[in-house]
Amino acid sequence: MPSMNIFNIAGSGMNAENLRLNLVASNISNANSISSSIDEVYKSRQPVFAAELKNIMDKNHAAGGVNVLGVVESQAPPVMEYAPNHPMADELGYIYKPNVNTVEEMANMMSASRAYENNVEVLNTAKNLILQTLKMGQ
Repeated sequence: MPSMNIFNIAGSGMNAENLRLNLVASNISNANSISSSIDEVYKSRQPVFAAELKNIMDKNHAAGGVNVLGVVESQAPPVMEYAPNHPMADELGYIYKPNVNTVEEMANMMSASRAYENNVEVLNTAKNLILQTLKMGQ
């Protein structure tokens, strides 16, 4: 039944936003971590999404959703801080902090949370519409 595709579409959106929220949580929790090596420092991670269209030619209806292509690490350089007395300082006296922008991550968290809520509302509305349609047959 083509009208049931709405549940798959909204579900895929919820899964994608759940991944996004988990990555934001990971980024924020590692924002203040320190490393003695530029290669070992935590790098901000972001999800990569794509709209997924399938069955367009099949039965003259389009079903879509969100396809998670993967997770990428930020290529921005880490924050170098001169702290020669820090126990984790390298031979030049630098410590390295992640390239996580907490303000940007908070904005991502709010956006992902709202997108997740919107998908829940889509599911609830579709469910109510189907229930109302079934009641019409009584």
